[in-house]
Amino acid sequence: MTTVLLTIAYDGTHYSGWQIQPNGLAVQEVVEDALEKLLKEHVQVRSSGRTDAGVHARAMAASFTTNRNLPLQAFVEGANRFLPADIAIQSARIVPEGFKPITMAYAKQYRYTIINSSVRSPLDRLYSWQVREPLDLVAMKEAAGRFVGSHNFAAFRASNCVAKTTIRRIDSVQITRQGSRISIDVIGGGFLKNMVRVMVGTLVDIGKGRFTPSDIDRLLHGGDRKEAGCTAPACGLCLIQVVYPEKFTALPIDA
Repeated sequence: MTTVLLTIAYDGTHYSGWQIQPNGLAVQEVVEDALEKLLKEHVQVRSSGRTDAGVHARAMAASFTTNRNLPLQAFVEGANRFLPADIAIQSARIVPEGFKPITMAYAKQYRYTIINSSVRSPLDRLYSWQVREPLDLVAMKEAAGRFVGSHNFAAFRASNCVAKTTIRRIDSVQITRQGSRISIDVIGGGFLKNMVRVMVGTLVDIGKGRFTPSDIDRLLHGGDRKEAGCTAPACGLCLIQVVYPEKFTALPIDA
């Protein structure tokens, strides 16, 4: 048996999220169907995490095992023949037997995009959140730094989140602006359901003057979701990369 790690990009607009669900078409379902058509065998794809309905990915990491011995490029080009235009395999690598993409990941990077303008941007509407009010980026950047470290993020998760622990490690939160486009890049060891989106919603409320940067400390200490900001729309969020120790990703795509 060979274990293959895929990097998958997708536009999540028309999907119910990554994970297969009773209602709605999931990205995982479409990818598994394409691989089964290519390999002529049942395939179960295990991902590095979940993305919610409407969330996008530039580089979702997901693995599967197969009895077929194909060149790695064949997994990319072959599967892409059976995938729709809004999903594509970007690369494939061999990883050790027993590889678990979610537990072996060291960090993940998400990027949230805001269009800060009173005039809507039709070309960005599926990939950003339009915030009409002016935002104080100085206050937002000060607040962002307070997320860094290991904290209790109970106030920054969905009400139906079932995670056993709410302690998460955040390595960095960077906010940049180019014209009306604001990017918020969050890197961390793992995330609760809706965690990045609630963090972004709270940062936007700080940018509007509804909260102060020091309120982040209060929220992390108090753990009350009702006290934090709104949940930012799913369309602005994109999974940028999943980072693994080099020993798991040493074999290149053309091996």
